[in-house]
Amino acid sequence: MTRREVAGQIVEEVARAGIKLVASLPDTWVAELIESFDRDRRFIHVPVNREESAIGLCSGAFFSGVGALALMGASGFMASIYALTKINYTYQIPLLVFITLRGSLGDHAKYHVSNGLYLEPLMQSISMPYVVVAASDKVSLISKAYVHSRVLSRPVVVAFTRSVLRGES
Repeated sequence: MTRREVAGQIVEEVARAGIKLVASLPDTWVAELIESFDRDRRFIHVPVNREESAIGLCSGAFFSGVGALALMGASGFMASIYALTKINYTYQIPLLVFITLRGSLGDHAKYHVSNGLYLEPLMQSISMPYVVVAASDKVSLISKAYVHSRVLSRPVVVAFTRSVLRGES
């Protein structure tokens, strides 16, 4: 699959889940995905300037009955932990969060190594449910993660590997 085909597959799964709002921050790994959401008229795509803004916007959407997705890189997710625990955990607000699995095998950026060391242990330490999509045949986990966030009344993370987002697996 190409990057565009994988992005299309992910966008279709997000639409099947009933999500209408996507708030995103730029990241090279998800650039094609962001463009796909932006082009698709089924979604309201809102580019934001801070991860906390994505968390706040998507959390507010929940109260209006709109399914929402926050899309960001791993570093941004790690920087937004306070907002997630303060807003979503405290007030039991479900949220689906897509992140890149930076710092993992296949990431050639040395400056993201710390993400690989701390990202999953960080999510585990705050009991943040997450699923890793390491192959394109696992994209269907998106709908399950969205439903699970609604059952738990808290955020659930879907982390994408480089190889999936690049269409290499």
